[in-house]
Amino acid sequence: YGVLHSRSYRLKYGVHLKTDYPRIPYPKSQSVFWQLVTLGRELRQLHLLESPLVDKFITSFPQTGSNEVTTLKYKSQQVWINDEQYIDRVPLTAWNFYIGGYQPAQKWLKDRKGRVLSFDDIMHYQKIIVVLTETDRIMNEIDKIDFLA
Repeated sequence: YGVLHSRSYRLKYGVHLKTDYPRIPYPKSQSVFWQLVTLGRELRQLHLLESPLVDKFITSFPQTGSNEVTTLKYKSQQVWINDEQYIDRVPLTAWNFYIGGYQPAQKWLKDRKGRVLSFDDIMHYQKIIVVLTETDRIMNEIDKIDFLA
């Protein structure tokens, strides 16, 4: 799982990934293997929302109001959902993060345009931002490991 989240791996094997099963390179050493296992485990736990990190929000939702998603605008680490309310301290990295052809931080809100967000919805969105931010951090750690031949 760790290898599949390496940007360098995706660049090197990108053509093959579109048409075939992923080819996982044999680790150069036992140490490299265990580094990738550890980071892959962290990613898996994050992506399944099983990591304790997902409950350590880096964002806030400071304004009370209707909670209706009417507009969507990102400005100065604030994601505005209407003219009065925003999610604060959303890193640009999370806002622009791609998974496949989608930007989850944007798509999740776009899919809810015209709806009123519940308390649970707002909490879930904040978890998404943590997951995307941590995924980017871990992907950078994976790319520091020399595992590609």
